[in-house]
Amino acid sequence: MTAETIAAYIRDKAGHEPVKIGLVLGSGLGHLAEEVEGVSIPYTDLGGFPHAGVSGHNPKLVIGNLEGVRVAVFGGRAHYYEKGDPAAMRCPLEVLKALGAEQLILTNAAGSLRADIPPGDLMLLSDHIAFTGLNPLIGETTDARFVAMGDAHDADLRARLKAAAEAVGEPLAEGVYAWFSGPSFETPAEIRAAKVLGADAVGMSTVPEIILSRFLGLRVAAISTITNMGAGLSDEALSHEHTKIMAPRGAAKLERILREMLRNL
Repeated sequence: MTAETIAAYIRDKAGHEPVKIGLVLGSGLGHLAEEVEGVSIPYTDLGGFPHAGVSGHNPKLVIGNLEGVRVAVFGGRAHYYEKGDPAAMRCPLEVLKALGAEQLILTNAAGSLRADIPPGDLMLLSDHIAFTGLNPLIGETTDARFVAMGDAHDADLRARLKAAAEAVGEPLAEGVYAWFSGPSFETPAEIRAAKVLGADAVGMSTVPEIILSRFLGLRVAAISTITNMGAGLSDEALSHEHTKIMAPRGAAKLERILREMLRNL
């Protein structure tokens, strides 16, 4: 199905009022979808949406009101490591655009490379490094594939998130996020290499969605919930279970920031 066909199906269920902003929820934030006053649609009902298979994610789209703003909340994302497709989130983001949204906030769980951004803290992405070398626009045939990325992380959205963080009294560091393909965690040598290249955190998602968002004309910003230190920077044992345990600590802070931002959007 085309994005417009899927969007028409969603409008029939959730109403025709345009969506103002999209939210993609990373690990630990899935409960926020339950707070939306609206309609919940499983990804399995939306042809072209990924059947997100990562524990800790809740694969459904919720359309409705959160803090008085019409939102589209994606309860899960597809990762490159699931099927080897960096463009796995292209259809959902095309649908978001078709629903009228012009803005998108991405969230994720990440490992920190900085001692001053420990587990439980948040990091607003100022820029990113596609460490994988992969790109979701490979295979796109139009000249639109040549997307300028100098301002990929929208300055206005970042300023709004920083202002919201200050208003609710939550520290919000800024830094560069490096995308590794996963699903294995990074080696200590890879972490050292990422630090040399200027990364402040590492993770297995988000960068493809940023690229796709800019391709589609969506303004985008992203925040990481720090769940661990990078390999070799602490004695903690890295695992997905550890990520799921740690993610809610930062997610509670992130929820307060997102709600404050929406109230002032």
